[in-house]
Amino acid sequence: MDDVHRSLMTMPVVTMIGGGQLARMTHQSAIALGQCLRVLAASETDPAAQVSADTVIGSHDSLEDLRRAAQGANVVTFDHEGVPLEHLEALEADGVAVRPPSEALRFAQDKLAMRTRLRGLGLPVPDFADLSGDRVAAREALLGFGGRHGWNIVLKAVRGGYDGRGVWLLDDEAAALAVFDGIDDETVLMAEAKVAMRRELSALIARSPFGQGAAWPVVETIQRHGQCAVVLAPAPGLAPAVAERAQQMALRLADELGVVGVMAMELFETVDGALVVNELAMRPHNSGHWTMDGAVTSQFEQHLRAVLDYPLGATDPVAGPVVMANVLGAPQPPQMSMDERVHHLMARMPEAKIHLYGKGERPDRKIGHVNIVGAPDSSLEEVRERAERAATWLSTAIWNDGWEAHGE
Repeated sequence: MDDVHRSLMTMPVVTMIGGGQLARMTHQSAIALGQCLRVLAASETDPAAQVSADTVIGSHDSLEDLRRAAQGANVVTFDHEGVPLEHLEALEADGVAVRPPSEALRFAQDKLAMRTRLRGLGLPVPDFADLSGDRVAAREALLGFGGRHGWNIVLKAVRGGYDGRGVWLLDDEAAALAVFDGIDDETVLMAEAKVAMRRELSALIARSPFGQGAAWPVVETIQRHGQCAVVLAPAPGLAPAVAERAQQMALRLADELGVVGVMAMELFETVDGALVVNELAMRPHNSGHWTMDGAVTSQFEQHLRAVLDYPLGATDPVAGPVVMANVLGAPQPPQMSMDERVHHLMARMPEAKIHLYGKGERPDRKIGHVNIVGAPDSSLEEVRERAERAATWLSTAIWNDGWEAHGE
């Protein structure tokens, strides 16, 4: 046996369920660690399947396909939370190391279970109401909850919603009942009180099976059309004590739930400076993409370290403020090719770190992101302007500051 094949046989195999951009970027980190990430992808054209030499084509809803992907792997992990819980429990019964384990992942899949568990742990969550079960009783529960909160409420699908899907922001009884009465019988809803918030934050942490934890600086996320558009790292003007409280809340929760891997705790900072937990993601997260260029250890490398029970890496920023801006599909795709847009961006903004996902362009679809890492003395406002200018250019082929490459 030659040295190359001997080396490949001694390196661990990580299977990631899902072939999206998160798996694609995790594969980049796997390469640096001498590994090849195995992915279970729905199609050969999925972002991760385009780049991984170890791709299993199948469905995350199929236990047979999951078992094929898990065969011979040291650990199975995820780039989304959509795998049926009973399939994960079957893999665990087979002896597969599933990380995060099913007993933790259920709280990322089920918002009602998550809210209930967090409240039981004494963590701050919005007031909420369970609208599951009998439809007549659930409708009455909605009427009572909405009335108590002046109909300043949010309806959420308990399972499956993300990036604004499955979420309805409401302010009157008629609109709430229209949503409730129009929902199909398969969708379970819950109601939450709206939070008077100043802004949205994200506390990104990682935890290993050994119990080691690590936290990156808390960031501010800017939402547009129900999905993350911009991330400011670190969150500007956040009091150190509040930032530490957010990190400790996330680390404590990960420990209580037995999370293994990266976890994002999305938070509301209220107008009076309190923190309220909004969502959980037990995987690499959009709010952590800035770490690819702005931190000593990226969230993708850290996720691999964590699920393999390697010692975790340093999470310190490498320089000044960092801004991540998502590249979203434009309402009408530009006539200029993406390759040409990249060429022009590199020429004008050589400091821009471009990350494209190999996805087709359609309106508001996440097709990539740009990171700008500021110098230690850079202002956050200036770094943000550059990041958003770069991302807008890649989306639309329009410079939002009016610059013309061949202008006079």
